[in-house]
Amino acid sequence: MSGSSLYRPAGSTAADGWTLSITPQDAGWDYSGLRVLDLAAGGSRTFQTGEDELVVLPLWGSVRVSCEHQAFDLRGRSGVFEGPTDFAYVGRDSQVTVSSPTGGRSAIPSARASRRLPFRYGPSEAVPVELRGSGSCSRQVNGFCMPGGFEADRLMACEVLVPSGNWSSYPPHKHDEERSGETELEEIYYYELAAGRAGPSSGSGGAAESGIAYQRVYGTVERPIDVLAEVRSGDVVLIPHGWHGPAMAAPGYDLYFLNVMAGPGRRSWLVSDDPAHAWVKETWSADGVDPRLPFGERR
Repeated sequence: MSGSSLYRPAGSTAADGWTLSITPQDAGWDYSGLRVLDLAAGGSRTFQTGEDELVVLPLWGSVRVSCEHQAFDLRGRSGVFEGPTDFAYVGRDSQVTVSSPTGGRSAIPSARASRRLPFRYGPSEAVPVELRGSGSCSRQVNGFCMPGGFEADRLMACEVLVPSGNWSSYPPHKHDEERSGETELEEIYYYELAAGRAGPSSGSGGAAESGIAYQRVYGTVERPIDVLAEVRSGDVVLIPHGWHGPAMAAPGYDLYFLNVMAGPGRRSWLVSDDPAHAWVKETWSADGVDPRLPFGERR
């Protein structure tokens, strides 16, 4: 499978007022989806969830999410590197309104759902934050909608933050078979970049806009797939199957990516590491976690 259909640059999937819109049909699979909504100050958007369950996740700014005669005011954050945010979960077959008095951007990860679960609020204080790997493989995972931390029917989603120069999603791993120790999951990667902590501020010449990172995806002889994409803020890579990783943060630029996952079987994140590179994990205990982690502070 060619990488040209799996790499979606920023703006290429904008549709119907969404900054980014990827449905299962757009992706050519069955379960995982993602939209990004930009709202000006005082703006709002009302839409139907249909067959999907979803989460409204502020990337920056604050929003109000209204559904079923209830409303949650999400405090949000100033940006994705400022720590976990609160969020709202909306079940399938619902009408939801997202509004913002001051403006903001929200990601809306989604999955085809068979059960309709209630409208709920997820506080930032309850988001599990894990530091994985060590040394140049250190990264931070905000597991806001993962099994064991937040209930959903099929949707799994987390945020990963990678200091400049580090590798994440490494050793490369896959989750494309239902078997012991592995679950079958479609996955979306959505990226944002920022100048590293020693770099210029966000207001000094477009450092975030020029930031780059790299994503690798590869398959097997039986199920070929080949992606090596240079990614920038707002880009997406679709992963229907195959080994994925590393996600590489270029020196000078911190990397954020949002992972959206769903599949036909268990709601469980079970992966197989590429046996050619799995030995790397054995070296981690000696290196220690990158002292630049964690990003942000809990509220």
